Amino acid sequence: MKTNTNGKKRVIITSTILVLLMVGIGFLFVPLFKNLKFGLDLQGGFEILYKASSIDGSKMTNEKVTATYKTLSKRIDSLGVSEPEIIVEGNDKIRVKLAGVKNPEEARTQLSTVATLSFRDTQDNLLMSSDVLKAGGAKIGQDSAGNPAVALSVKDKDKFYEVTSEISKKEDNKIVIWLDYNDLRDSFEKEGSLCGTSESNCLSAATVSQGFASDVIIQGNFTQDEVSNLVDLINSGSLPSKLTEISSNTVGASFGEKTLSTTLTAGIIAIIAIAIILVVVYHFSGFISAISMLIYTFLVFAVFWVVGGVLTLPGIAALVLGIGMAVDSNVITFARIKEELLKGKSLPNAFREGSKSSFSAIIDSNITTLIVAIIMFILGESSIKGFATMLIITVVVTMFTMVFLTRSLLKLFVKTNYFNDKVNLFINVNKNDIPDVSKNEEAKPNKFSKINFLKNSKACLILSGIIIVLGCVFIGVKGLNLSIDYKTGTDITVVTDSKLSKSNLEKDLKELNIKSSNISISEDEASIRIDDALNGDKVKEVNNYFEEKYDAKVNIGVVSNIVQKELVKNAILSVLIALIGIVIYVSFRFKFSYAVGGTLALIHDVLIMFSLFAIFRFQVSSMFIAAVLAIIGYSINDTIVSFDRIRENLKNANDKKMTPDLMEEIANRSIQETFTRTIYTSVTTLLPVIVLMVLGSSGIFTFNVAMLIGLIAGTYSSIFIATVFFLMIEKKNIGKKEKKKKEYKDSLEEKKVKGVNC
Repeated sequence: MKTNTNGKKRVIITSTILVLLMVGIGFLFVPLFKNLKFGLDLQGGFEILYKASSIDGSKMTNEKVTATYKTLSKRIDSLGVSEPEIIVEGNDKIRVKLAGVKNPEEARTQLSTVATLSFRDTQDNLLMSSDVLKAGGAKIGQDSAGNPAVALSVKDKDKFYEVTSEISKKEDNKIVIWLDYNDLRDSFEKEGSLCGTSESNCLSAATVSQGFASDVIIQGNFTQDEVSNLVDLINSGSLPSKLTEISSNTVGASFGEKTLSTTLTAGIIAIIAIAIILVVVYHFSGFISAISMLIYTFLVFAVFWVVGGVLTLPGIAALVLGIGMAVDSNVITFARIKEELLKGKSLPNAFREGSKSSFSAIIDSNITTLIVAIIMFILGESSIKGFATMLIITVVVTMFTMVFLTRSLLKLFVKTNYFNDKVNLFINVNKNDIPDVSKNEEAKPNKFSKINFLKNSKACLILSGIIIVLGCVFIGVKGLNLSIDYKTGTDITVVTDSKLSKSNLEKDLKELNIKSSNISISEDEASIRIDDALNGDKVKEVNNYFEEKYDAKVNIGVVSNIVQKELVKNAILSVLIALIGIVIYVSFRFKFSYAVGGTLALIHDVLIMFSLFAIFRFQVSSMFIAAVLAIIGYSINDTIVSFDRIRENLKNANDKKMTPDLMEEIANRSIQETFTRTIYTSVTTLLPVIVLMVLGSSGIFTFNVAMLIGLIAGTYSSIFIATVFFLMIEKKNIGKKEKKKKEYKDSLEEKKVKGVNC
C-alpha cells in the first residue's frame, strides 16, 4: 500500500512539473515566434528571379555572377530591408526576396537598374564595358564650369588609351557613355540631343581629339542630387553584366498578414484536435504524447530560428503535416505496447518490449521521409526549399521528442509502478482483455482478424487502373490545368470586402489593356490568370489599380518561359530521384521484393494524384510537386510499417514449410495487426490537412487537396497495392526455391546411381 502511495505521489509531482513545463513553453512560444524571420507570403513584399547575361555577349562566368550578387547585396543594404534573401540558382540566375519592404515599387526600380556603364560610338557599337573602370571609383566632381559632374577612375589605362586613340582618328570622333544601354530601346541617333538629361540613358557624348589614359568626367545637365544618385548607382553596379527579370511574385502586406493569421489559426486548431484524439485513444500515454507534441512544435520553431530559416506558408504547411507524421512514431510504439499487454505481459515488460520492437520501423520510416526532403531541398525552387527545410527539421526533431523524450517520460511513470494495475488509465487496455498467463489463457484475437484484406486485391487493382486510365484520357484530351509555375504567364489574386463580379473584372482588365485567359471568383477573392508574363512596370500598375479601386489585398505572380522549363525539368528529376533513392534504401534495409512492392505503390500514388487533378481540373503548381514528394515520403513510411511486421512474422514462421498460401496468410495477418495503427496515423495526418483546407490560406489550398488525395491513396496502396506486388514476387520465389531443391536432390540421386553402376 505504501509503495502504491509513493508511486501516486511521484506521478502527481512529475505530472505537475510537466504541466508547468507546458505553461512555460506557452509563455516562451510567443516571443520566439515573433523573432522568427517571415517570408514575403506572410508579411508582404516581393520576390524576383533574374537571368544574368554579359553585356558584351560573352559567356557568363562564376566571377561575373558573384560580382552581380554582391552588387545586388549593396543595393538591398541601401533599401533598409531587415531580412533579405539573395540566392544564386544555376549558372546564371539570381533570386531576390525582399519580405516586408515598405515600398516594393521603389525597391524594384532600384534593383533592376544595375548601373552598367558602357562606352559606345555614335553608331551604338560597344567600345568598352565598365570593367575598364576601378570598382567604387566614381566620385562627385565638377566640370570646367563648376557644374556638378561624375568623376570616374580608370583602371585599364592601356585599353582606355587604345580606344580613345582609335576614336580620335575618326571623322565622327565621339564616345557616348550609356547607363544600362538597351539595344531594343536606346539609340544615339534618336537620343543624342537628350544626353545628360533624365529622359535618356545616355549620360554623356564627349568629343575625343587625342588618345588619353587619364580619369574621366561625365558632364551634363545634372543636379547635385542626380550626380549623387549616379555615383551611388555606378559604385554599386559597375558590372559587365545585365539582369533580365524572368519571374516575380508581389504580395501586399495586408494580404500576407491575413495569410499568416488564417494559417496559424488552422494550425492551432489542428494541434488541439490531435491532442484530444491522442488522449481519448491512449489516455495517459496520449497525454504524454500531446505534451511531447507541444515540445516538438516549440523545438521545431527554435531550431528554425537558430539556423536562420525564413518561415513561409509552405513551411507552416510542412510543420502541421510534420506534426501528424511525428505522432505516428508514438502511435507505432503505443500499438506495440498494447500488443505486448494483450499477450499477458506486465506493464514494465510490455513497455520495454513494445519500445524495442517499434524502433526499427520508426527509424526506417523517418529516414525515407528525410531522403525525400533532402531531394526537395537540392532540386526545388524557392517555395519548395522552404517546405523541404521545415520537413528536414521536423524529421530530426521527431526522433528526439516523439521517440526519445516520449519514451523517457513514459518510462519515469512506468517505474513508479502506479500504473501496473491501471493499464486502462495508462494506455487504454481493458483489464478483462489481458489473458492470465498462469492459467494458460490465450490472447484474444485481433479485432480485425476476421477480415481478409487481400481477398479483393484484384478488384482494388482494377479500381486503381480505371482511375489512372481516366486520368490519362483527361490529360490527353484537356491536358493538366497548369499554374504559371509550369506555364508562362501571370496570376493575380485579389482579396477584398467589395463585391466582385466577372463582368466588372473583365472591364477592369480591358481598362488595363490586359487580356485574361481565366477569371474565377469565390466569396471575397478573385483569381485572374493571364497568359502573358507582365513586366515590372505593368505589375506595379495592376497592383495599384486593384488596391485603389477595391481597397484590395493583391498578390501577383509572374513566370517567364525560361523559368517554366527549369521548373518542369526539376519537378521530373525530383520525383524520379526520390523514387530511386527509396528503392535503394528499402532494398538495403529489407530486400528487393519489398522495394519493388513499395516502389510500385508509390508510382500508383503519384499516378492517382495526377489523374484526380486532371479529372477535377485542380491546378498543378510547384507546391503540387512538393505534395507529390511529401506523399512519396509518407506513403513509403506507411508501407514500411506493414513490411516490418511481415518480415517479423516471416522470421517467426521459419520452422514451417513456406508455401504461397502460408505466405499470403502471414501477409494478411500482418496487415490485420497494423491496421489500427494505420487508421490512427491516417486520421492524425489527415486532420491538420483538412483543417488547413477549410480554415487556412487559399495559397496552399491545392497543396492540401493534393495531400488529402495522396494520404488516402498512400494508406490504400500500403495495404492493397504494395503487399500484393510483394506477394507476387515472393510466391514466384517460393516456387523457384522448391524447383531448385528438387533439381539438386534429383542430381544427387543421379550421381548416387552412377556411382553404384561403376
